Amino acid sequence: MGMYIREHDLLKNEIKDMVIADLALAFAFSVIFAGGIGSNIGSLVYFFPMALIAVSFSFILHEYMHKRVAQRYGAIAAFKRSDIGILITLVTSMFGFLLGLPGATVIYTSTFTKKEEGLVSLAGPLTNFIVFATFFAIGLAVFGASFIPHIGDIFNSNLLSSSYLENIINVTLLVSLILAFFNMLPIYPLDGSKVFRWNKTVYAVTVIMIFIILASIIGISALLASFAFMLIIALLFSFAYGNIRLF
Repeated sequence: MGMYIREHDLLKNEIKDMVIADLALAFAFSVIFAGGIGSNIGSLVYFFPMALIAVSFSFILHEYMHKRVAQRYGAIAAFKRSDIGILITLVTSMFGFLLGLPGATVIYTSTFTKKEEGLVSLAGPLTNFIVFATFFAIGLAVFGASFIPHIGDIFNSNLLSSSYLENIINVTLLVSLILAFFNMLPIYPLDGSKVFRWNKTVYAVTVIMIFIILASIIGISALLASFAFMLIIALLFSFAYGNIRLF
């Protein structure tokens, strides 16, 4: 009975929590794309639909696949938002960076092996790969072989010279890669720490794939700068979580 009550409590607010977290994260991304605390309403209105589409595919599907794979191994799992995390997400976005903590998939189990925990954790970043590949394919189908992701243009005026559909694709490509890259950092409680603990080869292959894709799109120097920044954010996230551990 206790297990049923716990599952019922988790599931009854899951959709509402996911919608609230999705909207908050999308708004935070749109604030960053629009220039932070000094952004004008017009820029926010322009970017918000793009960010909402990108986050809905990249974030919601990421969390949903964690849940589905966890349930596949007999765990109770549901998304739960964090109101304090949402506040942190929104406040940091105003200063031009993002500590995205709108919530996470809560998993209850005492029977996971290292492999099962690793596979559950890997499911999220792999879903981001699928989102990236899907939207990249859409870009090729719509714009032809000349389609090249212009992720760097999201942060400057060149974006405005592209079509709105192309901008949606570029924003989604960026968000999906950011979520995959950030979550694969080997810092607890991020997904990467659990994948690394389970299988270092799988971890290395996954990270190398992300690295190659990002490097080909934004360049090595920008990627290294992004890595250093994300590492700092990940450490802050781990500190906020209350349990700093590498691997």
